[in-house]
Amino acid sequence: MSLSRKRQKELRQLQSEANKLWAAQQVIVGDAANVAREAGRQLDNFRREQVVPTVQDVYEHRVVPAVDKSIKFSRDVVDHKVVPAIGGVVGSALSAWDIANAKRTGTPYTPRAVVAVPAERKSGLGIGAVIAIVLGAAAAVGVLVAAWQALRADDELWVADDPLNAPEA
Repeated sequence: MSLSRKRQKELRQLQSEANKLWAAQQVIVGDAANVAREAGRQLDNFRREQVVPTVQDVYEHRVVPAVDKSIKFSRDVVDHKVVPAIGGVVGSALSAWDIANAKRTGTPYTPRAVVAVPAERKSGLGIGAVIAIVLGAAAAVGVLVAAWQALRADDELWVADDPLNAPEA
């Protein structure tokens, strides 16, 4: 079944209009990609100029002092609460051991002489400080990764280099 000349002419005209519309859409999509690329660049500039300095300032003025304070507190607790308690427990256990040995061997119990040995202070960081630094660094990396994921440019926008031809009718 063949089409009349009038219908063929209308179909060719419709095909021509569809091709013009397709070309116009390709231009619009290209312009939209350029706008998106520029928006990504501006977001990167904003991140670099505004977000990073703010995060660094908050980290230096709030996180570091809080971590230092918690390190000092934990060091005081260990030095003044935990170590004396452990020393008392160990001393009591050694006294009980000495009493048991004296009864077993039949010798009279004589308490050990207590010699106070001053503890040497290490000049390096303690285990609490190392743990606090590792946790702080992990938190900082997490914040930076989340900010980067939120603010990165979407480079996966696809725009054809050459305009595609409209399908033939």
